[in-house]
Amino acid sequence: MGVAKDADQKAIKDAFRTLALKYHPDRNKDPGAEERFKEIAEAYAILSDPQKRAEYDARGFAGVAGTSREDLFSGINFEDIFGGLNFDFGMGNLFDSFFRRGRQGRERERAVRGANIEVELYVTLERVAAGGEEVVHVLRPAACPACHGTGGEGGVAPRKCETCGGTGRITHSRREEKEHLLIQQIILCSACHGRGSIIDHPCRECNGSGEVEQEEVLTVKIPVGIEEGMALRIPGKGMSSPSPDGVAGDLYVVVRTRQDARFERAGADLWHTVLLPLTDAVLGTRLNMQTLHGSIDVTVPPGTQPDAVLRLKGKGLPAFRGARTGDLYLRVRLNVPEHPCREERELYEQLRVISRKVHEEKPE
Repeated sequence: MGVAKDADQKAIKDAFRTLALKYHPDRNKDPGAEERFKEIAEAYAILSDPQKRAEYDARGFAGVAGTSREDLFSGINFEDIFGGLNFDFGMGNLFDSFFRRGRQGRERERAVRGANIEVELYVTLERVAAGGEEVVHVLRPAACPACHGTGGEGGVAPRKCETCGGTGRITHSRREEKEHLLIQQIILCSACHGRGSIIDHPCRECNGSGEVEQEEVLTVKIPVGIEEGMALRIPGKGMSSPSPDGVAGDLYVVVRTRQDARFERAGADLWHTVLLPLTDAVLGTRLNMQTLHGSIDVTVPPGTQPDAVLRLKGKGLPAFRGARTGDLYLRVRLNVPEHPCREERELYEQLRVISRKVHEEKPE
């Protein structure tokens, strides 16, 4: 929608109103205008709801993937947004496909679409900083090549269960003459265990299930500065549809940052702990630090205290789609010698005498 990540509700509403008027199919006859209009409407439905917006910010598309379109649009008053325009915004037709679909239609949609799959991908800080391609291994069930999905050895199709007639259910009836009632009890068929068919010789490769787990190797593009936990959507790479004419679900790749021995990630910022000798903390020094952007000289000022933090502006992770470029923070820890040598001990003794004398001579 072209709004900043921290945009308020008014800015989001204004942006939606402008874009929706631009791409509404009644006004815009260009190919793809209707699909663009629907995408804008879905984006507004997510960003205008505080809970859905928080889930999207935390996990990207995976955070709202399970939301039905009826639930997505149920809290939006489109008449309030577009009222007074003397313009038929199609509330009775176009948005019907979003949130006024009947129960039968929703059940049909769920029946023909395969389930989504979510996998986690761990990437290095260098990949976050530079972007690029990563390989994802996805395991999902596929038709057994040995039996072609029939479950029978050699591809033989299952035979219909004679006990239940292929229904998978057995009905027991009894009549209560006194009450003039017919009572029916329906149970699973014990012969076929509710499947309605029997496999006499199960396939050895899939044990009669008709499915085997198959690995697919996919390449995904990691955008520069991708945020922790963001999900990348790959359409059609989820589970297959249970219906022959259905569509496959989607794959959501949730990107995680791999643990790094050098840096800790905090959003776009990076943290690094510097172990500093006591003498360098007192007198100051210069350090040569390795960052994701190359080496850099850092000045440690004299009198640096334990747990002091030095900020290297812009040396963190790059910005992601309008976000700020991160910084690198150096957390100072002092290295106090546990076993000083004889010369060091003598110098520290002299330093203690001098330090006490200086403090004693200071006026109250």
